[in-house]
Amino acid sequence: MSVTDLTNAIISGINAGAEQFLEGTLAAALPVIWLALMGLHLGRPYIMEMIDRFTLRLGADLLWLIYIALRDFLILSGVVMSFMFLFPDVVTADNLPLTGGLAAACLFGVLLVKLGDPDHNLRDFRLVTYLLGLGAVLYFVPYLFGVQFNQVAPAGPLQTISNFLNSSTNAQWAVGIGYVTTALFAIMGAIAVGYTLITGGRAEVPEATTTTE
Repeated sequence: MSVTDLTNAIISGINAGAEQFLEGTLAAALPVIWLALMGLHLGRPYIMEMIDRFTLRLGADLLWLIYIALRDFLILSGVVMSFMFLFPDVVTADNLPLTGGLAAACLFGVLLVKLGDPDHNLRDFRLVTYLLGLGAVLYFVPYLFGVQFNQVAPAGPLQTISNFLNSSTNAQWAVGIGYVTTALFAIMGAIAVGYTLITGGRAEVPEATTTTE
């Protein structure tokens, strides 16, 4: 083996190791993000109760801003980190939840709804709650019963179910779901762009005022 071949082999090994480390880190962080996100969303009544107890308006505003910023940052982070579910080589090589891409699509749908005003619109708030609940189910069911249970599942139906919910042992479904997720992202992205162009990024379009002489 020449020096060039050895150098290329070392570089390839480092790149492959770094890629595996990054993907493993993202896969380990996503469950934490989902749990924190669901906790913040379901804990909204507690935050509202705490805000009512503040005697200073400044303190109440700061608490609300911190809560909103942290919650929305987790949603955006979850969407960005879930982009790995869109790459066929990643989902077929790593042990990932089979429907993790669809869970990411639910998070992207939450961002789409937030172009409106779900914090003051009951219908939009309920829609956000449904999307988060569906996304959590789509992520944690295959994560618990597929990824985590796969190594200890006894042979038989349980092992078959676990292999089905694991992306690396069900590559055909994993790649197909990745393509579906990509299509959903493209559709919702187009809707978001159209909404922003129409409304100028505001939650509501102000009504045109007419003057009478």
